[in-house]
Amino acid sequence: MSKEYQAKQAALVADHIQKQDIVITTALIPGRPAPRLVSREMVASMRPGSVLIDLAVERGGNVEGAMLGKVVETNGVKIVGHANVPGRLAASASALYARNLLTFVDTVLVDKKEKKIAINWDDEIIKGTALTRDGAIVHPNFQPKS
Repeated sequence: MSKEYQAKQAALVADHIQKQDIVITTALIPGRPAPRLVSREMVASMRPGSVLIDLAVERGGNVEGAMLGKVVETNGVKIVGHANVPGRLAASASALYARNLLTFVDTVLVDKKEKKIAINWDDEIIKGTALTRDGAIVHPNFQPKS
């Protein structure tokens, strides 16, 4: 990437990060140290109580200030640098998530007789999970503030 492109990308990331409460970074390049994506200034722009999870910390980290095996706090913002995050998850977590997705799809999105997608927009589960429909925001919690 050119220096100009990198500068534009960094500005876009900085603008986006200051609006977030949670940021998870995962960028790795095989055979190289992890690219630094989040600077100290970006961390400082976040609200106190925000959290950054640096999944690339074992290769140097994407977040400036991340420390391998530690949770660091800077101006009320926590930077989590746990090693081997997948190893910290319960072995059954992936299976549980997959089972939940299958049950959701099987219960409210598929007509088993016709063997096709058939969304019942009046179903309580669909109403509670649908954010948009036909280009319009339908979930009440995501409606624009008037």
